[in-house]
Amino acid sequence: MAKSPRAPAGPTVEDTLAAIPDAARRDDCIALCALLAQWTGQPPALWGSGMVGFGRVRYRYMSGHGGECFLAGFASRKDAIVVYLTAGVEEDRALLAKLGKHRVGKGCLYLRKLADADPEILRQLVARGIARLERVEV
Repeated sequence: MAKSPRAPAGPTVEDTLAAIPDAARRDDCIALCALLAQWTGQPPALWGSGMVGFGRVRYRYMSGHGGECFLAGFASRKDAIVVYLTAGVEEDRALLAKLGKHRVGKGCLYLRKLADADPEILRQLVARGIARLERVEV
């Protein structure tokens, strides 16, 4: 019998979220997935190692290097839920001050739990990051 030419499907977003061992973190990630889908108007998709991304944008640096990334995304990591705002968060210090308990990386927010963040402020941060990626001011 001939093998099907289609490769087996990889894990789904649902599989990835269901595999998060900590129940509270899993519930937070499922809720965040729903919020990001609503806020971006895009369905979730797996990117890389356990990252859930929404939308797609092409970028090119002045050096000529370019690629594709998601508009916004997140992942459950060892110590936190990482919210990826690929356009960065450096310009959003005033909003970050109102967000609640978090840590910041160059283009990432680290949340121990979703309840630590004000959902409206988080929505605004996502919207501003997407607007920067799309070269539109919010």
